[in-house]
Amino acid sequence: MNRLLSALLLLLPAAVQTPAAAAPPPNILFAIADDWGPHAGVYGTPWVRTPAFDRIAKEGLLFRNAYTPVAKCAPSRAIVLTGRHAWQNEEAGNHMAVFPPKLKSWPEVFAEKGWHMGITGKGWGPGIANDKDGRPRLITGRPFNKRKAPPPATAMGNNDYAANFQDFLHAAPKDAPWCFWYGCTEPHRAYEFQSGVSKGGKKLADIDRVPAYWPDHETVRHDMLDYAFEVEHMDAHLGRMVAELEKRGQLENTLIIVTSDHGMPFPRVKGYAYHDSNHIPLAIRWPAGVKNPGRVIEDFVDFTDIAATLLDAAGIPHQDSGMMPLTGRSWRPIWESGKSGQVIPERDHALIGKERTDVGRPRNAGYPIRGIVTRDMLYLKNYEPTRWPAGNPETGYLDTDGSPTKSLILEMGRKDRADKYWRLNFGMRPAEELYDITLDPGCAHNLAGESVHAGRAAALRARMETLLKAQGDPRMDGRGHIFDAYTPTSGDGFYEQFMRGEKPKAGWVSDTDFEPAPLQP
Repeated sequence: MNRLLSALLLLLPAAVQTPAAAAPPPNILFAIADDWGPHAGVYGTPWVRTPAFDRIAKEGLLFRNAYTPVAKCAPSRAIVLTGRHAWQNEEAGNHMAVFPPKLKSWPEVFAEKGWHMGITGKGWGPGIANDKDGRPRLITGRPFNKRKAPPPATAMGNNDYAANFQDFLHAAPKDAPWCFWYGCTEPHRAYEFQSGVSKGGKKLADIDRVPAYWPDHETVRHDMLDYAFEVEHMDAHLGRMVAELEKRGQLENTLIIVTSDHGMPFPRVKGYAYHDSNHIPLAIRWPAGVKNPGRVIEDFVDFTDIAATLLDAAGIPHQDSGMMPLTGRSWRPIWESGKSGQVIPERDHALIGKERTDVGRPRNAGYPIRGIVTRDMLYLKNYEPTRWPAGNPETGYLDTDGSPTKSLILEMGRKDRADKYWRLNFGMRPAEELYDITLDPGCAHNLAGESVHAGRAAALRARMETLLKAQGDPRMDGRGHIFDAYTPTSGDGFYEQFMRGEKPKAGWVSDTDFEPAPLQP
């Protein structure tokens, strides 16, 4: 009888068999630093110590070709939240912008689906994120910022990120997954000058290489080490968070993603569109999902992928999210492949660019760029080459944060406008730029215009424009002016006010950054 019953059960259709229990979704720790380039021990940077990030990479996946499409805080973070390129995000494609009500973020989706959501530090911004009725939105989660601690340097914030993460975990219900956004404001400026040496125990000789676009000067080396000291502060809090998860027995089913919104807050990096501007650190760890951890991935990935990846990991179909169509793709095929190197052949490029990343030009104008980066080349199209790329000189080059490095290069330019460092960092740009990033990672030698490279530039331009047209980029059909027409949420009319003799606020630059009179291009 038992044999007959067993045989009959085998003949039953699969639809009526009891399904296996679905694996629970992971908890998620999303860590994003403010202005950190790919400088970490695991990337071979000797002057930055990042044991926590290195652990995530060695116990998970390290990405070597990760990019943000825009090297400025608000548009970059909007891409993270929406899974769409900046040129698809309307006002949110600019800096100091409005986050349109119709753009839904994945943290909002997670909250609707019953996840315990929280954030400490910086989320999206600067800008305004309200719903259609003007009410503020929690587009990155509920804030946990009450715990404070003395900062290790005078210019750092006092947010005890790790302690606030503990508060978040303490408040988390036991029957629901959680997702936490760790938005460290370091290494955003300002820095305590020479803190890397005086408080971080570093030496100027620790710097193995000063980028080709900056002078190898003591001031620059100190500035780089001060930046490194703040990166290490971010990493220390990450390490405490990982230790807390380990203590609670939650580390194995937590998907950890660690990255940064863009490159260093230095001239020719933040607010620009060169390789060091958009190339970012990225590592993920998830023992329950990542096959063969410890791999190094060469696939090109970018911030449009994050929303798709997290929805996928959480088991939330996009069609149930209420989000706008996603441009990015989930990283699941990469972490499930078990392979190192190039996993998915078509992931061989990234699109980058910018619209208005700061104020300070007449009529709130930006400096629009589109570009494409491949394994060996970077192509850029500058759509308004008659504008100053770093912002107008007389209004302080506002696209570039004030810093000792900026002050040094500006003084070099005031002594000699032909100075190569001033020209590389603040001078006018041609309509096209092309760089061999294997030989010239600092993008100091423009190959565009050289006949031997004309074919390569044309091919990259054509490929870039084909991709942008498919994404509906307004720049591709003559509507790019709309990005300048969006009113900034702060600094509106800065140029006009300044030229009338008023003193609009510009706390992110130094008083000495302003040229005494307009410069001739």
